[in-house]
Amino acid sequence: MNSDRQKVQPGRSQMSIPEDTPNPPTILHALNYAADELPDRTALICEDKSVSFAQYRRAAAGLGETLAAICSPGDRVALIMANSIEMAFAVMGSYAARLQVAPMNPALTDRELVPLLEDVAPSVILCSPQFLERSETLIKELGDTKVISIGEGSVDPWQWVEDRSFKLPSQLPEPEERCSMFFTGGTTGLPKGAEHIHSGNIAFCRKSIALWQFRYDEEVMLNVAPMFHIWGHHFSLLFPLFARATIVIVPQYQPDFVLDQLERHRVTVFAGGPAAIFLGLLGSDKMASVDVSALEYSIAGGSPIPEGLTHRWKERTGNDILEGWGMSEGAPINNNPTHGVKKLLSTGLTPPETEIDIVDLETGTKVLPAGERGEIRVRGTQFTIGYRNRPEETAAAIRDGWLYTGDIGYFDEDGYMFLVDRKKELIIVGGFNVYPREIDEVLTNHPKVAEAAAVGAADDFSGEVVKAFVALNKGETITPDELIDYCKENLVDYKIPKEIRLLEELPKKGPGKINKLLLKEMINES
Repeated sequence: MNSDRQKVQPGRSQMSIPEDTPNPPTILHALNYAADELPDRTALICEDKSVSFAQYRRAAAGLGETLAAICSPGDRVALIMANSIEMAFAVMGSYAARLQVAPMNPALTDRELVPLLEDVAPSVILCSPQFLERSETLIKELGDTKVISIGEGSVDPWQWVEDRSFKLPSQLPEPEERCSMFFTGGTTGLPKGAEHIHSGNIAFCRKSIALWQFRYDEEVMLNVAPMFHIWGHHFSLLFPLFARATIVIVPQYQPDFVLDQLERHRVTVFAGGPAAIFLGLLGSDKMASVDVSALEYSIAGGSPIPEGLTHRWKERTGNDILEGWGMSEGAPINNNPTHGVKKLLSTGLTPPETEIDIVDLETGTKVLPAGERGEIRVRGTQFTIGYRNRPEETAAAIRDGWLYTGDIGYFDEDGYMFLVDRKKELIIVGGFNVYPREIDEVLTNHPKVAEAAAVGAADDFSGEVVKAFVALNKGETITPDELIDYCKENLVDYKIPKEIRLLEELPKKGPGKINKLLLKEMINES
């Protein structure tokens, strides 16, 4: 593969960011540039609505003025919104008001949402109209928090799109100001907000485009991921704007609708995400007849892409699936390049201005050579500055400038990364992080349950699914289906166990600790 292997240093990039790559201080500066240079180019499409870059800027400016009148720079704003052009306006308007955005998953139950909102302590909740009543109920737990519905009938940003008097403020955020946070699980089982700054968002764009060399001013991109997720945020709001591409927003993933949009808008870059998305499209009857001849690149992340799926997708579309890797703490960690060698089952090469080490599991300090497996640690300007209100977890995860990912992998001799396992008991369902402890706690809160343990099981569609084992209190009876229904009342869909098995007692190791490794073996043997 590499004719001069001794020069390949695993985890150190063999490339640099091209000199002509834009380097705006923040993504709002990129919006200003796009609106000035390409005012009439379509920026956003969602169903029957669309806006140009100039209209995008006006709506963001109008909403920014509204928020600046009731908030102070540095305040936090929670978003409870569905994928939409209005959500793009809400994010950019919040940035224009120099606020930190905390997108929330609207599908979470109130039990799951309230701790996140308490952690954020937002000055304002921005919500889609369908979530207004729920948001007003939620703020009763928060104290002095306002709720603003974004859309017709409340604060309607569409009123500003044709008003040329609206411009972004002259004082835009500084590169080192906090701009966003994305929630991920904590060692306590409680979610924690990984905080990001504007310069980190720009670093993501610059490093990604060095490996995924898309054309400026020409691409039409489609992203299906929810915009509250870092993948959805970055590939709906940051990267297309940086590249001055048109982004097609999908309100909700439905295979037939996605295929219709790929064909109708002559999409050139498909940001598919986890394997389940590609499998769903290939499984649609519409796939046989849809015209995807404009499609040039398909990119993936969030779950492993099986080799068979890669072959089936290329056979139908002509595209390789370019797998990359990131996390709520930051992206990219690595990507398979658009130009150059791509490796099946690998998450790709190290981006420029990024360092990656494979270190021993015991101390996390001994750097291992190519081919040896260990914990992956990363260092670069695209990563989180820490977890909000979690100094101990920040100190544990970020040590001497290195972010310890908790994932296990290795480099091959050409510098390509391969993921093999997880140090932590994380389950990834369709690209969403699921922490078993939360499911364990929900199940053990049931009055008939003595103990419970959730584990991940391989699944061809979602990558992994949750399965759980339960031991009941003495003399109690309940069916697995009844326990699953109980979970549905307390957990978002992707966290709900697909199967619950009842045991007289859960297996233990050491001083009463449940042996989850043995439970996983029991699933694999069945």
